[in-house]
Amino acid sequence: MSEAEDILFGCEGGVATVTLNRPQALNAFTLDMYRRFDPMLRGWAEDPAIKAVLIRGAGERAFCAGGDVRAIYEAGRGISGDHSLTAAFFREEYELIRRIHRYPKPYVAIIDGITMGGGAGVSVNGAYRVATERTMLAMPETGIGLFPDVGATRFLNLCPGRIGRYLGLSGVRVGAADARYCRFATHYVPRERVPALIAALIGSGGVEETLAGFAADPGPAPIRARQPAIDRCFAGDTVEAILDALQRKAAGGGPDAEWAGETHAGLLTKSPTSLKITLRQLITGRDLAIEEALALEYRLTQHVMAGHDFYEGVRAVLVDKDQQPRWDPPTLAGVDEAMVDSYFAPLGEAELRFD
Repeated sequence: MSEAEDILFGCEGGVATVTLNRPQALNAFTLDMYRRFDPMLRGWAEDPAIKAVLIRGAGERAFCAGGDVRAIYEAGRGISGDHSLTAAFFREEYELIRRIHRYPKPYVAIIDGITMGGGAGVSVNGAYRVATERTMLAMPETGIGLFPDVGATRFLNLCPGRIGRYLGLSGVRVGAADARYCRFATHYVPRERVPALIAALIGSGGVEETLAGFAADPGPAPIRARQPAIDRCFAGDTVEAILDALQRKAAGGGPDAEWAGETHAGLLTKSPTSLKITLRQLITGRDLAIEEALALEYRLTQHVMAGHDFYEGVRAVLVDKDQQPRWDPPTLAGVDEAMVDSYFAPLGEAELRFD
């Protein structure tokens, strides 16, 4: 498949359609895909014949599993010979996400299947997000030495209580009911009805009314029942305090003890540096507008790309697949406040700025 076929565009009945067409790569975004998508969005915004934009993923498994982090890894390691990619990828991705968030026309994402990282970026930041029973959404970046980006500074903070901290630090996956409760999805539609929904959107005059007419109840959200424990355990303003609270909950017995023990153990497998960056990001970014959130995230990415853990995490998870990352520093105790401060240092002229 050529790069030109990796993202497909169409228009029918006044609805512009976008299909992420890399099913063999779970529809992960490449830089070329971002570069082709952005001008189309700009054109549709100005075209009076276009009433809405709809984005979906090809294949049976995923809406979009994120950005092509392997390409970023190869660029940063000098394997691909294109060192500029580590800056260009995030800059152009974030510019697209800002456009989606501020889009002047209805933007509908069908988040059917795996939706991670950059996939959440091009969906959760839009106006309408339709989950199905196959939706599986996560922000797993702390497991590869990164942090939840693509606007997650903002949208994780919109989750009820401390759930955003829990999901951002742990990378736990959520299904459709949880996605609705966490405000990642605006509607739930059974997968078998999605083709009819799309046909109705194309033939309808009103996007909101059509979505409401197809929306169904996804059932109870498991994370809602867990929220009291999440809120207590993730209330601390340091990663160490969160781990201590989880450990106490695990030792105390009760219905949440097993969850607390598993969550504690899971956090200990993540990059200690990523955990500390992520918690500060979510605390300090609580009230940021999308432009401010993306500018902060861009700053963080450029410092992370100059470090160790991202490359080690991608190596362990995606390249060698030994699932045994060797983080540096290897423990939370080795990540002091000055080190965390360094990731938030301004980039000067290289800062991401929006027109």
